Amino acid sequence: MLKPFVLAAALMMAGTAAVAAPRTYVLDPNHSQVLASWTHFGFSNPFATFTGLDGRLIYDADKPEASSVEVTIPLSGLDAHVDAFNEHLRSADFFDAERFPNARFRSTRVEPAGEGRLRVHGELTIKDITRPVVLDTRINRIGEHPMARPKRGAAGFDATATVKRSDFGLGLAAPNVSDEVTLRITVEALEPKPEGRAP
Repeated sequence: MLKPFVLAAALMMAGTAAVAAPRTYVLDPNHSQVLASWTHFGFSNPFATFTGLDGRLIYDADKPEASSVEVTIPLSGLDAHVDAFNEHLRSADFFDAERFPNARFRSTRVEPAGEGRLRVHGELTIKDITRPVVLDTRINRIGEHPMARPKRGAAGFDATATVKRSDFGLGLAAPNVSDEVTLRITVEALEPKPEGRAP
């Protein structure tokens, strides 16, 4: 007598799981940024931030390897906190931002890396030069965002990576100014608003 009820419950659970994962999120540019730091002749450790990130990620909690992310990083959002230095970084000596206004990251593979952690393999493109990069990623929180109107899900991640400036044609003054740059990334993303809702 219980078999029909057990079967119905199993079908309901399967249907719920199918709806729950994967989920698509759009980056919140107000709460997402990249911080880059390096060593300057061994005397100091400056940093610059990149804001205005635009992108989309898919996260599958049940099958993390089915997750993916694509992000555009506008160089107009580069800020090293000194106006003259900002201009130099955007010049042809470094990012050549007039010709190459955006950097991009696209994941190629995601793998679980322990409780609440992922390794996101991908391709970073700067100045039309593409190199592989691995992001060591921590899952901060997945759930309904308390401030979102209308109510909808959100996802937050932090990640770190190390890249070489010279791999992207940015190697001026290396190795006195360290070729290796540490990236610290924080991302907050929301599920898109339902169709027909005002932005």
